[in-house]
Formats: sequence, C-alpha cells, structure tokens
Amino acid sequence: MSTEETPAAQVEIKVPAKKKSEGLFSKKNRKLLKDPLDDDNPITVQVLGICSALAITVQVKQALIMTFSVVFVMCVANVLVSLLRNSIPNRIRIIVQLVIVASLVIVVDQVLKAYVYDMSKALSVFVGLIITNCIIMGRLEAFALANKPWPAFLDGLGNAASYGLILVIVSVVRELFGSGKLMGYKVLPDFIYNFGYSDNGLMILPPMALIVVGLIIWVQRARNTKLIEAN
Repeated sequence: MSTEETPAAQVEIKVPAKKKSEGLFSKKNRKLLKDPLDDDNPITVQVLGICSALAITVQVKQALIMTFSVVFVMCVANVLVSLLRNSIPNRIRIIVQLVIVASLVIVVDQVLKAYVYDMSKALSVFVGLIITNCIIMGRLEAFALANKPWPAFLDGLGNAASYGLILVIVSVVRELFGSGKLMGYKVLPDFIYNFGYSDNGLMILPPMALIVVGLIIWVQRARNTKLIEAN
C-alpha cells in the first residue's frame, strides 16, 4: 500500500509595509507656515492679538522687538508643550501652559532689559502681556497638545511671524505718516514739508492703528474673496 505525502501547507507571512517618513518640509508642513500668512492670519482673519497691534505699533523698532519676542516664546512653548503632551494631566493643562509661557516671557524681559533697555521701557507691560496672548494660548491648546514637536514648532513660527508681519505693516504706516520716520530715521525729504506737508499727529494715536488694521483686513478680503463671511 503506497502512501502519498501531502505537501505542507504554505503559510504566507505578510510583512507590514514600512511607513514612509514625512519630510521636514513636506507639503503638509509647508502649509503650517504658509496658511497663517494669509488664509488664517491670527490678526486679520482670527481677529486675535488686537490689543498689542494697537498699542506697540507707533514705531517699527517696537513692532520688530515684539515680533521677535513672540516668535521666540511661541516656538519654544509649542515645542515644550508638544514634548510634554502625553505627560500633562488634562485638568491642569492650562496651568502648565501658562507656567511655560510665563517662564519664557521672563527670559525675554530680562534679555530686553540687559541689551535694549530703552525699548524695554517703551514696551513696558506689553512684554508681560505676552503671557496672556490669545494667539499663543490658542495654538498651544489647539495644535501643540495634539502634534509632534517639529510640526508644533512650524505652527508656532508661522503664526508668530504672521502676527509680526501685521505689526510691522501697521507700524510702518503709522511711523511714516505720523512722524516722517522709519526705525527712528528721517526718511521724508525736507522739500515735501516746504510744499505744506506736515506730519499727521493722529497716526500715532491708538484709534488710527485700529483703522489701519481695518484697511488691511479690507484689502485682504478684496483680494481673497473666500475669506468674506456670509451674512
């Protein structure tokens, strides 16, 4: 009696496909930098951070220092919160975020006092108010707590730079037409004044900052109609 050998059943082992790593500046990451500049600008679209836009845009120098301060605080805070996102208890997450931001603001304040004391005095309480800046707290809560450090850094950089861009634009308009200067240097030629032109003192008042921001919002929506909200 002959016996036939049954071939052993072939078992297929599926090797999981290796997940393709996302590049540092992939399309998704570039979007984090690009969107806040126009489509999702924190000041002109989300209407956040308006107080500082009105208060510290009398001079371009002040606007630049505030911009660099916010960029530093937001980028570092986003990264730190992202690194700690799995360790922060949900009930105290706001307190942890405030402690991180406050610590960074203290560092910024001490650096300003050490190296640009005059600007530190001019900005006075507004540097301290970075702690409660709606843009920073909003990005920590909405993005940094749910994403990895690198995207969180790019999100912070994009939003802070976009915030600073509006500050600089507003300050250029106010300083140029309010005092005829930029960065403290006279830029309007003397012959203009000989024809009767005079600096507009209203431009250095806070209400004019609100009007300039409103004009920027108007121009932005005229150019990008998808930002216009339906009634």
